[in-house]
Amino acid sequence: DRDREPHGAAESYYPRDFSPNMYDYRRGRERERERDESYRRKGSRRKHKRRRRRTRSYSPSSSVSTARPDDSRTRALSVRDDEEGHLICRSGDVLQERYEIVSTLGEGTFGRVMRCIDHRRGGSHVALKIIKNVEKYKEAARLEINVLEKINEKDPDNKYWFTCFLCVQMYDWFDYHGHMCISFELLALSTFDFLKENNYLPYSIGQVRHMAYQICLAVKFLHDNKLTHTDLKPENILFVNSDFTMSYNVEKKREERTVKSTAVRVVDFGSATFDHEHHSTIVSTRHYRAPEVILELGWSHPCDVWSIGCILFEYYLGFTLFQTHDNREHLAMMERILGPVPSRMIRKTRKQKYFYRGRLDWDESSSAGKYVRENCKPLRRYLLSEAEEHHQLFDLIESMLEYEPSKRLALADSLKHPFFENLGIGEAAGSKNWEGNRDISR
Repeated sequence: DRDREPHGAAESYYPRDFSPNMYDYRRGRERERERDESYRRKGSRRKHKRRRRRTRSYSPSSSVSTARPDDSRTRALSVRDDEEGHLICRSGDVLQERYEIVSTLGEGTFGRVMRCIDHRRGGSHVALKIIKNVEKYKEAARLEINVLEKINEKDPDNKYWFTCFLCVQMYDWFDYHGHMCISFELLALSTFDFLKENNYLPYSIGQVRHMAYQICLAVKFLHDNKLTHTDLKPENILFVNSDFTMSYNVEKKREERTVKSTAVRVVDFGSATFDHEHHSTIVSTRHYRAPEVILELGWSHPCDVWSIGCILFEYYLGFTLFQTHDNREHLAMMERILGPVPSRMIRKTRKQKYFYRGRLDWDESSSAGKYVRENCKPLRRYLLSEAEEHHQLFDLIESMLEYEPSKRLALADSLKHPFFENLGIGEAAGSKNWEGNRDISR
């Protein structure tokens, strides 16, 4: 299951007990989601048809009490861990005489994320990430804290307010009896989970435009400050508010959701890497992994740009661009969609086992070859409309999916792309503040 490979803060700002009907290509993806080697690396095209709709609004509400805890709750009788290293806690327990546990938002290999009442923030609700009492996960949490602190400390006067709205805010962190705990702002569904809950109905072109602009701004800020995220994917892009309107599609005899606000935040900095730090050989979750990473040619900021290109395709179509779990097949899909891998990259890679006489060693007549041939096609053939804005989006995606990292579109240039010309002034507000020259790498 795609959601069952927990890899940090992104997984669990929100509940994950959803079970919508899924298309076959998603079942395969979610059952076989590849586990990257550690917490730190974490890891049908639809035709346009006119639909008759009946619309109504929907807004989930919370009935959780915000009353202050009783004295009997302010101190646990004992602090115990389960056999996997999770902190044993329940609703009503209070940590640090501050965080009253309300419910569990999510659980993973790294630990759990709890919805809590923060009694030092006026009783507001926060997401408290409680790391297992296991050294490798604690060390990964310390690295994430370091990145988030460096981001936060550069804006003490809230001068660059737009920054705070695009990267998740860390409020506090502490060590609770061997468990690293991080307090975050409480966000809503991830862009992937909303898609999943909506039967993988893709986002509209206008929604894709606004989310794309925010993601490019947020990641440009990281790159400007010598930081690569390395794990960008729809799960790690969260809506600030995932309230939606519901429409009934008479033709398909189903209800469909439209998110009211496409304001998003980039989360999960557990695998973020500064330019001067050691770069792991393999980064990114499989489906969003750049070719230079697969070929072990070294990576830097452009690997994030490749991931964004894959994300935008998924928002637009509702399914993954590279649906595979094998390196050779992944490269074959790239060639089918984007054209041949450049000869320079083939000559330079140590992964010569994937090539023969300067070309990808791939048997198109095999079952795997048939799968790739039937499920992949040249990128522009995925267009849902011949309208100019759709072609502009695919021009942007193509520029982000350049094989050669040095030729791949830089995010500073992506923000000037014609696809964003029709972005509303209010949607792009704050971009000048965001693009200040601020160095957080020291």
